Amino acid sequence: MTAFLFSCDHATCAVPEAYREIFRGSEDVLTSAEGWEPGALNLAQGFAMKFRTPLVHGDVTRLLMDFGKDGDARWSRFSQQLPEATRLKVADRHERPYRKMLIQRIAEDLRRHPALLHVMIHTDPATDGMVMLETPIGAKLADRFAAAWRSRLAAADVDVRHVSGVETSPLATALAGTFPAERYAQVRLSVSQTFFLEGRPSRWETLKKLLLDSLVLVGNEIVVSAPESPSTGPC
Repeated sequence: MTAFLFSCDHATCAVPEAYREIFRGSEDVLTSAEGWEPGALNLAQGFAMKFRTPLVHGDVTRLLMDFGKDGDARWSRFSQQLPEATRLKVADRHERPYRKMLIQRIAEDLRRHPALLHVMIHTDPATDGMVMLETPIGAKLADRFAAAWRSRLAAADVDVRHVSGVETSPLATALAGTFPAERYAQVRLSVSQTFFLEGRPSRWETLKKLLLDSLVLVGNEIVVSAPESPSTGPC
């Protein structure tokens, strides 16, 4: 059967004590959509509980470090104030364990199961009342899952779109390039923040239940066969 992995890059607006000085006077920015993705962790926790699997999520605000990006793009106008040596410590303590955990989980799930569906969970301040499902270039298995999921959500009158062949974050691209697309299905789920913050066009809990229940049905619907073991010849 297919395994499931849920991750959430921008789960929190938390700042470790050692770095709070650079945000002094900008606490409102931290708690805004610039500092985190409201509702993303709540949704990710719902999926993890529903599918009884551990959740992998970021532990600091993306204004300290954006886990989805690479190089200098990881640092915001706030964290760029930190000395380079300090930024390296931030990467070692927060980004590296996050990426390592993702890679280990994917590798272990693919060792034990014929396929893995990795849902990367986000909320978006710009897509008013919409749910987006995005899949990487050349990801046929991911496209199957996303298309089936979109169909079930659309049948429930959710404004949902599936966009295939998308170049998403550097982290997502790196993972998609590391594991075989015929077994590792990566889907970026992005939900409008209007559901969580304003309860429109429907209540957050109503949408969350639809997302969770429909993915259960999709997982039961799409069966991926185990890869054939290479022949070792006669003993």
